[in-house]
Amino acid sequence: MLAGLGLGSLAAVAPAWAVSSVKLPLLGDPDTRDLTTAFPGKGSMILQRTRPPLLETPFEVFDQGVFTPNDRFYVRWHWASIPTEVDAKAFRLKVRGHVDKELSLSLDEIARLPRFEIAAVNQCSGNSRGLFAPRVPGAQWANGAMGNARWTGVCLKDVLDRAGVKAGAVQVRFSGLDEPVVEDAPDFKKSLDLDHARGGEVMLAYAMNGEQLPLLNGFPLRLVVPGWYSTYWVKMLSDIEVLDRPDDQYWMKTAYRIPDVPGANIKPSQTGFKTVPISRMVPRAFLTNLRGGARVATGSPVALRGIAFGGDCGVRTVEISGDGGATWSLAKLGADEGIYSFRRFEGGLPALAAGTHAIKVRCTNTNGLTQPMDPVWNGAGFMQNGVETVSLQVA
Repeated sequence: MLAGLGLGSLAAVAPAWAVSSVKLPLLGDPDTRDLTTAFPGKGSMILQRTRPPLLETPFEVFDQGVFTPNDRFYVRWHWASIPTEVDAKAFRLKVRGHVDKELSLSLDEIARLPRFEIAAVNQCSGNSRGLFAPRVPGAQWANGAMGNARWTGVCLKDVLDRAGVKAGAVQVRFSGLDEPVVEDAPDFKKSLDLDHARGGEVMLAYAMNGEQLPLLNGFPLRLVVPGWYSTYWVKMLSDIEVLDRPDDQYWMKTAYRIPDVPGANIKPSQTGFKTVPISRMVPRAFLTNLRGGARVATGSPVALRGIAFGGDCGVRTVEISGDGGATWSLAKLGADEGIYSFRRFEGGLPALAAGTHAIKVRCTNTNGLTQPMDPVWNGAGFMQNGVETVSLQVA
């Protein structure tokens, strides 16, 4: 799998981006985005930005299965200077810092370590930012900056143990092959506490959904941090540094920080709150077979299906309401692919009277955390997980 690459090149992207357009349920204008097939290894994607590439998964893809196809998996990069090709034979992963022995590992050497697989949701911290009101700056994603995959690779613990972590180590820092576009801009780096990094679930992935990791999703190696937002899932991972002090560089000290309150939820006018680095995901549920404004006939039952995930743990229940949240019924959960995976659910509503009906779905995770009824708000547009509502027209 690692020998024959057949990589495409971002340089081959055609200048005519759009093949059509799509209207998103954003709360501000413009709410229309181009659809593009111009990026290598990707099918039809919602174009949020060209440089660096920000590609959103069209929401109907999530109705097709619990795992998001690689060619429809969303893309998010911080800097525009990302390699368009990677020489797999020449590539080396460096492991350095507060270790007994510095390493320079080839992909073949990494592949010979014990194999590890896990199903896990990768979700951008700013997924659904375009639904924030009042509006906040940043990429105006709808709900498609997320995806679920079965990741294959090796445990980070095995790599760190091979290097030998010295006493006094506190964090592990990760960086990739992407580079800042202007002088003195901060190189993108993220850190995990040592105990988390060596906990046995954080991994270095070289494949997703049984196929080679796509270039745009981080080939040749991607850090996978199950249950945590994707800001930590460093793409094109090339450098691992063990630290004997807390990481105080920009991407930990200043960027990707949230209010230190439950759910990172504050009032738009609120000030004077403490912040902490964003970390664990929170539960979410989505209807996938109905879109807002869908029409059904009076006298007909309404079949519902969708996906849910618990965030940093599994799904305990999914509930459905056909009356705007006044009453709820339990949905039937599908196969459990692992605690960090999407989980399918099915349910239904009896025949509805003519008019407009607010269909809501909510997830409670195995830690007992339930989605809030009202939307979340903070100035960065992070961690949205308010209960989703789909407006249904019955006539």
